[in-house]
Amino acid sequence: MKKKLEILVVDDEPDIRELLEITIGRMGLKTASAESVQDAIALLSKREFALCLTDMKLPDGSGMDVIQYIQREIPQLPVAMITAFGNVETAIGALKAGAFDFIAKPIDLERLRSLIQSCLRLEDSSEPVGYNNTAQLIGNTPIMKELRKQIQKMARSQAPIYISGESGSGKEVVARLIHANGPRASGAFIPVNCGAIPNELMESEFFGHVKGSFTGAHEDKKGLFEAAHGGTLFLDEVADLPLAMQVKLLRAIQEKSVRKVGSNQEVSVDVRLLSATHKNLKLEMEEKRFRGDLFYRINVIEIHVPSLRERTDDIPLLADKILRQLADEWQLPKPTLSDDAYDTLQSHDFPGNVRELENILERAFTLCESEQITSDDLQLPQLETSTTNFTAIENTSVDFSGFESLEKYLEYVEKDILQRVLDQHRWNRTAAAKSLGMTFRQLRYRLQKLGLDGDGAE
Repeated sequence: MKKKLEILVVDDEPDIRELLEITIGRMGLKTASAESVQDAIALLSKREFALCLTDMKLPDGSGMDVIQYIQREIPQLPVAMITAFGNVETAIGALKAGAFDFIAKPIDLERLRSLIQSCLRLEDSSEPVGYNNTAQLIGNTPIMKELRKQIQKMARSQAPIYISGESGSGKEVVARLIHANGPRASGAFIPVNCGAIPNELMESEFFGHVKGSFTGAHEDKKGLFEAAHGGTLFLDEVADLPLAMQVKLLRAIQEKSVRKVGSNQEVSVDVRLLSATHKNLKLEMEEKRFRGDLFYRINVIEIHVPSLRERTDDIPLLADKILRQLADEWQLPKPTLSDDAYDTLQSHDFPGNVRELENILERAFTLCESEQITSDDLQLPQLETSTTNFTAIENTSVDFSGFESLEKYLEYVEKDILQRVLDQHRWNRTAAAKSLGMTFRQLRYRLQKLGLDGDGAE
């Protein structure tokens, strides 16, 4: 017969204890009660529990004392804090100390049941994470092993997490793994690029709208928060949110509810919030481009994703995985990398990180003439001085407005250059390739990549 799960309730108010015991009992679970920190620790040291619910204020200390004891002695046991309504600082402090989640008084019983169910879905696993069906964290360097440990720990919490790191380093992969290894894995993972949503549509995208609320609103629409209900909402490039939207986002996070555009009713939402940006969020806050109150709300715990420069020893593993995927996708034999190609890759700076490595290897896979990719096939920029005259470029200020990323801007510039050279040579691609210092095959690849592979003279 399966052992009945037991939950420890720590609160010195009899009415609150009774409410919690009745609610938990109706869920088919046993309870044990403690009125003080000392009583709680005595029970925790003798018996096994599936969850601990503790009030913040106790006669001989605080709920933080209970959390700290659990983190030190029984780290696999989830603990949730009961806080006074509106006491955000206490809640954040509890999450930073290691609490699974928090619930405010007066206690919402539906929210309490949801919290308990999430806790009971946690799996006690000490195995480091790195893979699931949609995300892979490749690498065996010490910095990556430490990152896996952080992901494993953060997956067991409901605390909002801020994922920092350079563009292309794998922030979304980390977010997906936190979701996949936590109690919300069966729920939706909703990623959104905050910089890609037009300002006028942002509120509707996040919170939804009702039919007829504005021109073009032909039917009711769920927002991203509702779509992520019971799962995880990943806000990528969160620093790109306009200030007006930051205010509304903060309210939705604090109230755990949203109001659709054109509606007067609040809709409760239960989401795990993860956010990321390649920008320095503290600097954005200091420069008044990002609200301080929102910063502290989403940055309860920070995870930093290392750049590829910090883990060059992982390049062989990454390269093998990328080439294997390309070979499977194109149904071709997987090429190998020559020793000089490995040396070239490991000495490259990789400002675009793993995403740049993927692009380099895709290009090399396409252009290599044999089943081995050499250093020449990689086409990485050389350090020696070029004979090209860059004066015009140096004296031109770069305007990134209208582009969602540096990668999109560079794609636009390359496309413009190719079109100019092709026009100059009346779309004779052989002549254009020669003037650009590349082979015809290389030019054809670039044209296909940029959507310029129309008919033209050879």
